[in-house]
Amino acid sequence: MVRRLFRRFVPIAGLLACVPTAHAEVKDSTAGGFTVENAVSVPVDANTAWKALVRDVDKWWPKSHTWFGKDGRLSIDATAGGCFCERHGARQAMHLTVGYAEPGKLLRMVGALGPLQGMGLHGVLEFRFAPDAAGGTTITMFYRAGGYTPDDLAKLAPIVDRVQALQVGGLAKYLQPKTP
Repeated sequence: MVRRLFRRFVPIAGLLACVPTAHAEVKDSTAGGFTVENAVSVPVDANTAWKALVRDVDKWWPKSHTWFGKDGRLSIDATAGGCFCERHGARQAMHLTVGYAEPGKLLRMVGALGPLQGMGLHGVLEFRFAPDAAGGTTITMFYRAGGYTPDDLAKLAPIVDRVQALQVGGLAKYLQPKTP
């Protein structure tokens, strides 16, 4: 399973060169779980970044990291119990469930993303917003996942870290000033 996931995510390396630089880090990892964190600075205030996160997720989340690709539509209902969902007609996927929402500060969602869901894992994904020194906002994407699997989850941590760098990098790129 780990080898299959690695082959699927290797092509992201080239894509990462196209997104704003994220400070990425595997915070910890064991056979039973891991914590990864990616941070980017964007030239907008926290409320603008929040709105892009929750209202425009379908515009910046990489379609290569969805169940239905370009045909699927992503949405985040940023209320307690709300869904980070993807829909394509009758085909639907619940990626995560909102556990906590404080607009402009923190969005916490629970569940497992992508192939981790099928592995029976569980996780907590947070988007944290804080002012940065340049007058913009630092967005930190924090993910802790774990659970029982016969696979060594420590081997997945760097892969998930790179994928999440791509995801938060997509948000950062979306929030960059548009050039005419």
